[in-house]
Amino acid sequence: MKVRATIIRKPGIPVRSLSTAVAITCVWLCFILLWEWTGGDLSISYYLADSRGFTLQNNWWLRVVLHDGMRWVSTLVYAGLVIAIWKPCGLLRSTTQRQRVEMLVGVTSALLIINWIKNSSLTSCPWDLTQFGGTAHYVSHWAWGLADGGPGRCFPSGHASAGYAFFPVALPFLFASSAAVQQRGMRIFYAVLLFGLICGLAQVLRGAHYPSHVLWTGLICWVVAVVNHRLFRYSGKAVASDADAPER
Repeated sequence: MKVRATIIRKPGIPVRSLSTAVAITCVWLCFILLWEWTGGDLSISYYLADSRGFTLQNNWWLRVVLHDGMRWVSTLVYAGLVIAIWKPCGLLRSTTQRQRVEMLVGVTSALLIINWIKNSSLTSCPWDLTQFGGTAHYVSHWAWGLADGGPGRCFPSGHASAGYAFFPVALPFLFASSAAVQQRGMRIFYAVLLFGLICGLAQVLRGAHYPSHVLWTGLICWVVAVVNHRLFRYSGKAVASDADAPER
């Protein structure tokens, strides 16, 4: 007689979801550090510009379509998330209101954190360097508190966060117990990743950011999404425990 072993999964986040999130974070971080160690930022800038500046700085497709246009798309998606708290549509119909609140809080937190870091940064953009017609001297963003002679406020990439900030939308799907739901989460994850990369690449080509700025924005938004998801998970457990507690 053959006995089939049955694996029973409890509803909620799979056991290995946190380890997967940590693995993604570590790989992403290692890639950024390796990129910076090789000096890739300046190499890309020298390839795209000369003493007269960046050739594509005012390119219509990059400036109007991939910068202004993408920003409007991001704003509309954010507005849709706000409305979805009460009137969900599409994939969000399969989520609870608490999950939709989690998404909105996560996206908002990521945008605010990126904006705060950016406004506090003394790092100037590539197009501000003296080599490309500006007034700034290259100073690594690791040199905290050291001004480069330019306007600063360029690290990390704010425009890339127009895409990356939406990682929190993927996590309730990505870390669900159902394989089918996880597949939806992967599709959302890849869509957010692609949107952020396109936004970031457009600014790199224009000279508004170094590639590392775009990569750091993605990593920060991803970490914010994971932390936000965990906090909502544990707060949900606490609420459930209080509800189950006997009255005194």
